[in-house]
Amino acid sequence: MNTDIENLFKDKVLGHPAGLFVLFFTEMWERFSFYGMRVLLVNFLTMAAIGYNPGWEWTVENAGALFGTYAMLLYITPIIGGWLADKYTGYRAAVIIGSLIMTAGHASMALETEFSLYFGLFLLVVGTGFFKPTMTSIISDMYKTHPEKKDGAYTIYYMGVNAGAFFGMMLCGYLAEKVGWAYGFGLAGIFMLLGTIQFWLAGPLFGKIGAKPSKVHEVELPQNINEESVEISTEEKEEPLNPFTTLDKVLIVIASIIGLGYAINDPMSKIAGIDMFSFLQIGDLEGQYTAVLFALGLFLVLVVGRILRYTAVVRDRMIAFIIFAFFTVFFWMSFEQGASSLVIFARDNVDRLLSGSSATIFNIVNTLLTVVPLIIISYVLFILWKKTFKKIPGSNVVLVVCFVLMWGIVGWMLNRDFNTTAYDVSYSAIEQPELDDKGQHVKNDKGELQFKYIPVTQNTVTNASQKIVTKTITVGEPYADYKVGESKILINKDKDLTEFSFVSSKEKEEELIAHAATLGKDTGFINATVTKVRDNEVEITVSWFSILNSFFIIVFASFFSKWWESKYNPSAATKYALGLSIMGLGFGLLAFGAFGLVDGVKVSMIWLILAYLFHTLGELCLSPVGLSYVSKLVPGRMIALMFGMWYLAIAIGNKMAAVVGGQIENITKEYSLSTFFLIFTIVPIAAGLLIFVLNPVLKKLMHGVR
Repeated sequence: MNTDIENLFKDKVLGHPAGLFVLFFTEMWERFSFYGMRVLLVNFLTMAAIGYNPGWEWTVENAGALFGTYAMLLYITPIIGGWLADKYTGYRAAVIIGSLIMTAGHASMALETEFSLYFGLFLLVVGTGFFKPTMTSIISDMYKTHPEKKDGAYTIYYMGVNAGAFFGMMLCGYLAEKVGWAYGFGLAGIFMLLGTIQFWLAGPLFGKIGAKPSKVHEVELPQNINEESVEISTEEKEEPLNPFTTLDKVLIVIASIIGLGYAINDPMSKIAGIDMFSFLQIGDLEGQYTAVLFALGLFLVLVVGRILRYTAVVRDRMIAFIIFAFFTVFFWMSFEQGASSLVIFARDNVDRLLSGSSATIFNIVNTLLTVVPLIIISYVLFILWKKTFKKIPGSNVVLVVCFVLMWGIVGWMLNRDFNTTAYDVSYSAIEQPELDDKGQHVKNDKGELQFKYIPVTQNTVTNASQKIVTKTITVGEPYADYKVGESKILINKDKDLTEFSFVSSKEKEEELIAHAATLGKDTGFINATVTKVRDNEVEITVSWFSILNSFFIIVFASFFSKWWESKYNPSAATKYALGLSIMGLGFGLLAFGAFGLVDGVKVSMIWLILAYLFHTLGELCLSPVGLSYVSKLVPGRMIALMFGMWYLAIAIGNKMAAVVGGQIENITKEYSLSTFFLIFTIVPIAAGLLIFVLNPVLKKLMHGVR
C-alpha cells in the first residue's frame, strides 16, 4: 500500500498527487448530476401540464412530500453503503457500482413517466448509498503517510463538489427550462456516465488503494480536523464496554421500521391516497405523525438508556453532541428550502425579465461567473493530462470529451442569452374581479380594486356578460425575427398565466397539440399580435438562483477558514447561533420583499440574491462545525454510530424542509407569502438565541473540548 501511495505522490498536480484530481473530477461530475437533477425536480413536478414546457402540475405539497423522502433517504443509505464498501466491495468498486446505478437513475427520469420517475429516484438513492461514503475514504488512504497535506486535499476536493453543483444547476437547469425537461435530466445522466468511465479508466493510477476492504475499520475525520489535536481523556481510555442490549436492538429495529415506513407513506398517502398509518389517526393528527412521535419516543428511550450507562464525563459530552444534533435539524429544515419553496418563489414571484442595460450587465456578469471558473478547471485538466496521459490515457480522453461538451453548452447558452430579442404582444383576456374568501372585491394598499385576467384561448367561448379587454405583455425569444403587426400563437409558461412564450415552430405546435390531446385538455393556444420589438432582453432561468450558494461558498470559504484558525475563533455554540440567526435574517429579507405582494406583481430578484448570500454565510458558520465535534465528543468506538445519528438529524431536517416548504401555496393562500417566509425567519433565529443562551451549559458538558 505504501508503495502505491508513494507512486501517487510522484506525479503531482498543484502540489498534490494526480489521483486527487481524478477524484476531484469524479466528484465534480457526480455533484453536477445530483444538483442538476435536484434543481429541476420540484419545478418539473409542479409546472403546468398545459404549457410551453409541460410538467405534471402537482401541488407543491405533493412534490415536497416526494422530494423530502428522496432527500431523507440520501442520508440513510450511505450508512449501509459504507459498511458494504468496508466489508465486501472496497472503495473504488463501490464508487463505480454507485455511479452506474445513479446513471441508470438519471436515464430513467429522462423518460418522464410516473413509473420511470419513481424508479429513477429509487436508483439514485441506492447509488448514492454506495458512492457518498467512499470517496473521502479513498482520500484518507491516499494521505496516510502525508497527513500534513490532508487538509489541503479536502479543500481541493470540496472545490470539486461546489464546482459540480454550480455547473450542474446552471446547465441542466438552463437546458430543462429553455429546451425541455428530458434534456436537463438527460444531461445529468450523461455526465454521471462519463464521470464513471473516467474514474474506472484511472484505476492503474491508484494501484491497490481503495481496491480491497480494510481489515481494520478506520473512521475518516472531516475536513480541517487534525487527528492529533483530538485529546482523549483518562475517563475515555478507561471507559467500560457498553454493548447493545436486546432491548436496545429491539428499539432500533422498531424505530427504524416506523421511520422508513413514514418516509414511504408520506408521498404515497398524498399522491396515491394510500395511507398505511390511517388507523393511528387521532383527531386532526394524521396517523403517520402519531407513528413518528411514537418512534421518536422509542428512540429517545434508546439514546437516554445508552448515555446513562457511560461514565460522567463521556455522558456529558454525548449530551452536548445530541444538543448540537437537535439544533442541526432546525438549520437544515430552513436551509433546504432552496430545493423546494425557493424554487417555486423564484419561478412564480420573482421578476426575472431584464431589459436594456440591466440585461447587458447580467449577461456580462453571468459570462464571467461561468467562463472564469471553467477556464481554471480546464487548466487543471491540462496539467493532469501532461502528468498522467502515459499512465491513464483513456481517463484523460474521457475528461476532455466532458469539457468539450461543457464548453459547447456554455457557449450555446451565453450566445443565446446575448442574442435574445423581446416582443410586446397584445391578446384578448376576460377581466374578472379578484375576490377574497368572503366574496368581497379585493383592494390593494392604495385602495384600488384588483382584477385577474383569463387569456382567451383559441377554444374559449365567450359571452356578452363577460368583459373582454386587451392585455399587453413582453415575451422574450432568442433568434426570432418577428415584425410589428405579425400574428403569433402564445402559450403559457406557468400555472398562474402570468408568463408566456411563442409557439415558435410548426413542430412545436404539433407536439403541444398531441400532448394536450393525450391529457384531454385545451391546447391553451392564444392568438396574439406583435406590437413592439425590444432588443437586448434576457429572461433569467429559475435554476440560475440556485447556483448562488455554490458561488458564495467558493468566495467566502477561505475567509471563514482563517477566522476559525484565528484567536477570535468563537465557541461551537456561538457558531451555531451565528449560523441559525444569519440564515434566519436571509428569510427575513424575503419576508420583507414579499410584504404586501398581490397576484400578478413580482418582487425584485435582489431579495432572493441577498437571501442566498445570508443562507450561505449561515451555512459556513454552522455546517463544518457539527461533524468535527463528533470526533471530539464521542468515544472512539462509538464514532461510526454517532456519525449515523448525525446524518439522521440531517435527514430529518431535509424531510421537514420539504414537508413545511410544501405548504407555501396553502400558507400564501390562507395568509400571505410574507407570512410563509416569517416562519423560517423566526424559528432559526429563536433556535440560534436559545443555543447561544445554552453556551455556558454546553461548555460545562464538553469538559474542555474546544
